[in-house]
Amino acid sequence: MDKYANFSDLQGEEVEGVDFRIHLRHGGSGIAIVAPHGGKIERGTLPLANAIAGTDHSYYSFEGIKSSIRANRILHLTSNNFDEPRARSLVSKCKTVVTIHGAKGMYAAVYAGGRDMELRRIVLGALKQAGFDAKDDPSPSRQGRGASNICNSGLTAQGLQLELTLGLRKSMFRPIQDGQGWATTEIFTQFVEVMRRTLDDLSEL
Repeated sequence: MDKYANFSDLQGEEVEGVDFRIHLRHGGSGIAIVAPHGGKIERGTLPLANAIAGTDHSYYSFEGIKSSIRANRILHLTSNNFDEPRARSLVSKCKTVVTIHGAKGMYAAVYAGGRDMELRRIVLGALKQAGFDAKDDPSPSRQGRGASNICNSGLTAQGLQLELTLGLRKSMFRPIQDGQGWATTEIFTQFVEVMRRTLDDLSEL
């Protein structure tokens, strides 16, 4: 269970710029790409969301920046309770919201949830065609159907929630030779390209 019930509770004990950072960028496509558990909360989700958004889609990430992985776990707000005001303001102006999350498991897979069943079908089809193991989320707790879920908080009240397993995320990054950071792999690039191409087609409809 989360330590904090909502962002107001979190903000009462955690300090922006010390414990967490917020990244926000506005795009003109009507699509928002959101990583509500970025940084050291669900590793790899922030750079994925940033790259998928590019400069045309809106982008938001809540980044955990505490010193250790374990310490950042308390910054997790479940998607139904993720009410950080800048995030809610951004997605409320967008037609489509896609959230990027990290799931447990060393098997490389992408699991989809959310209320937008047509977008789910399109994205899963594109990812499967590109060779990713992509399917509806088998976890009852990760269906992303809640009305208050950040992915369903756009103008249509229907969005897409993508959960990438740890195994898949590990394959997308490799340590830089000097040990100071991480570089992306071809798998990262391929995933981003599939997502951008699919969302570009969607925004042109």
